[in-house]
Amino acid sequence: MSKRILFIDGENFFHKVTEVLKEEGSDKTKVDLASIDLNKLFKEPLKGFEIGRKIFYVAKLHFHPETKKKSEELIRFQRKLRNTLVDHGYEFVIAGNVRAQRVDSKIVFREKGVDVKIAVDLISLSCKKELETAILCSSDSDLQPAIAELKERSVEVVYVGFETNPNKGLAYTTNRTILFRNSEILDACIVRS
Repeated sequence: MSKRILFIDGENFFHKVTEVLKEEGSDKTKVDLASIDLNKLFKEPLKGFEIGRKIFYVAKLHFHPETKKKSEELIRFQRKLRNTLVDHGYEFVIAGNVRAQRVDSKIVFREKGVDVKIAVDLISLSCKKELETAILCSSDSDLQPAIAELKERSVEVVYVGFETNPNKGLAYTTNRTILFRNSEILDACIVRS
């Protein structure tokens, strides 16, 4: 099996996809993000990479009585997303938590812990000699120390980002950068009728 592994920070990924949809003027209510075709999206940008594993990371959702409708919506979305990704050959890893926090008079949901799990997996797989190339789809600068450690261990690190607001720190820290074009994002999104 290939030691090239794709690591996707789910929350970060969907935040960036939403930015692209907004920038391109797409009606996000007509896009079914839980059915996004990641294999189609990654096919051209990662052409030439034989990917051994594809891992998609998300945070554990909790039901919040104060935001019952939103909680149920997020949980349904995550279940559908999991089923879609598993059907397409992705490992679906739940790490960290999504917590509700009161900010002024609003309740805001914040994800914590996914970047830590990704960093631990990157280093752990490297130490076990199970990682030759880490393909990292995340724009989280908190991963830079793990990337530096991988490079010290002669693991190639490829940053996969978005042409809309790429992370310059990750582009500088990694061995190679691949950016999704907005048109590729739009093409991979399933539009509801």
